[in-house]
Amino acid sequence: MMSESLFYRLQRFVKLSLSYLVLTAVALSCLFPLWWMFVSALKTKISVFKDMSLWPAQQHWENFYYAWTKGGFGQYFLNSLFYTVVVVTAIVLFSSLAAYAFSRLEFPFKNFFYILLIASMMIPIPGAFIALFVLLKMLGLVNTRIGYILPQINMGLPFAIFLLKTFFDKLPRDLEDAARIDGCSRLGIWLHVALPLARPALAVVIIFNTLMVWNEYLLAMLILQDKAKMPLPRGLMVFQGVHLVDYPLLMAGMTITVVPVIIVYLLMQRHIIKGITAGALTGQ
Repeated sequence: MMSESLFYRLQRFVKLSLSYLVLTAVALSCLFPLWWMFVSALKTKISVFKDMSLWPAQQHWENFYYAWTKGGFGQYFLNSLFYTVVVVTAIVLFSSLAAYAFSRLEFPFKNFFYILLIASMMIPIPGAFIALFVLLKMLGLVNTRIGYILPQINMGLPFAIFLLKTFFDKLPRDLEDAARIDGCSRLGIWLHVALPLARPALAVVIIFNTLMVWNEYLLAMLILQDKAKMPLPRGLMVFQGVHLVDYPLLMAGMTITVVPVIIVYLLMQRHIIKGITAGALTGQ
């Protein structure tokens, strides 16, 4: 019995060791390009091809300054920050109101509208670009900030409504009844009861849409031609066209574009799993 137990422990140890080894190799393969991008941003035009070290002997931090000022990444960064805040705020507000209405209110064709909304998630975003561009051109919104913001709000609403409605469906109605007895209106219940309890799901909505808006490129390429209105990914392609052979500056611009998203994801990743599972846990 002792030898058999020892054998199973050894077998389990070997399996865990191999699993961690494989996962570590996968993690390193994903992180290494990011590290190489950052290190290349600290080199010169000549050393970027000659110096293969993981950390250059001489670091040229001024590359980030030149990319931020002369490359226009300061303006691109502020544009992306503005678009992200406005779009995510609008998605959270509208989706939470709509999800609460679908979950708690009764109105004609409720199920039809909800199914229609969910069905829109199956339409690939680039597939609607022609109709979207024609519509925005007719409305005079091409190459405008509002013309770039509104489609992104529309793109983020279906998933956010679906996730929040699923969460609201599992909330105990006793809490709402108690709030109604205390004199809360429907809007007050949404604001003071439903939203605070839905914070895990709201965190998922905020994280996913923040990543979506910050990384958005195709819509910006279709709508925005003015450099002063471009977000970071679109500005990066313009910068690449001007500095195609200046790899350190190009890598510095890419680092400025990518690092904020990585930081947000690393800080908020635990909320993703927590928010996705929160709805199921609430119903237990």
